[in-house]
Amino acid sequence: MTGYGFALHTTTARLGLALSQEEFSEASSRSQTWLLGRSLSSELHGYLREFMGPLSWADLVFLAIAKGPGSFTGTRIGLVTARTLAQQLELPLFAISSLEAIAHQRRRQDATIPPDCDLAVQLVASRGELFTAIYKPAKEGRGLTTLVTDTARSFEDWTSLLDQWRSPYYLIKAQEDDLAGSVTSLLDLAWQDYQAGQRPSWSQALPFYGQHPVH
Repeated sequence: MTGYGFALHTTTARLGLALSQEEFSEASSRSQTWLLGRSLSSELHGYLREFMGPLSWADLVFLAIAKGPGSFTGTRIGLVTARTLAQQLELPLFAISSLEAIAHQRRRQDATIPPDCDLAVQLVASRGELFTAIYKPAKEGRGLTTLVTDTARSFEDWTSLLDQWRSPYYLIKAQEDDLAGSVTSLLDLAWQDYQAGQRPSWSQALPFYGQHPVH
């Protein structure tokens, strides 16, 4: 039976959606982004229906959602929507880091990155901090292994960590405008986990805000 994976990225003012059949490939997938800003909450469901096209929700085998870091409001809206859909449709829900999706995308697209090089990702946060994480390309199975989980740090702490890092690394300075465009990599990572036999419940999908919205 043919099945589709469906991914949502709502952690910025730009909505990203991606759909792929049976397994992820550039040929079998389609994706799109829209700049919605504050209208995300009121227009999200309309874009979901439009993007699905002739497919029905019954054609899906899993959902994937970017769990953050990113916008507090956008991340919350996306998680609530994805959890509700996954619960009602009884589908697995993969909640994947925004930083991991960016790292996976950059590794797929940039042939100059050494294959065994660690991937250090930073994204500007508020209050002079950075959202940070470090990943290692997996030799088998899933594309990336997490070495340092998502953490909000000062620039000084992040620089100190990298100065002490003992393995070669490639620094990725992610931009907020890049996040929604990595929705295809989000879907690819979810397909890898799905094919490995993982079936996470919607209740396990939790956001990573990194910082409290009120200082």
